[in-house]
Amino acid sequence: MERCGWVTKEPIYIDYHDHEWGRPVFDDGKLFEMLILEGAQAGLSWITILKRRENYRQAFDHFDFEKIAQYDETKIQELLNNPGIIRNRKKILSAIGNARCFMEIRDTYGSFSNYLWGFVDGKPIVNQWKSFAELPAETPLSQRISRDL
Repeated sequence: MERCGWVTKEPIYIDYHDHEWGRPVFDDGKLFEMLILEGAQAGLSWITILKRRENYRQAFDHFDFEKIAQYDETKIQELLNNPGIIRNRKKILSAIGNARCFMEIRDTYGSFSNYLWGFVDGKPIVNQWKSFAELPAETPLSQRISRDL
């Protein structure tokens, strides 16, 4: 299998690339998981988060957004003391806030997936980039989704 240039020889990275990277996701639970992990990744490498993914799954109640939306200060302190995740208060608070917003969007659109895929009429965008240098950091669509969120 041909792999992207960013993939290292680490099995966890290879598995992510071969089974998840670039594949459309319509499941709300999986979309929420990626939202939490991407938030944790800010300022760090993706491999750092992938190596902690199972720790996040355990610490954040298997990414159950309804449970996470109810987290209180006791749970926040528990997470801040968990060496298996990135112990950053702002990132933890962001995950809780995102869970609450996620539920609002789900309630309005029927699912978060419906909301997100509605920006592209339910069809993945297939780009034909020839090199990483061509990849834009953002696009008009990404800016529109960010503003809307």
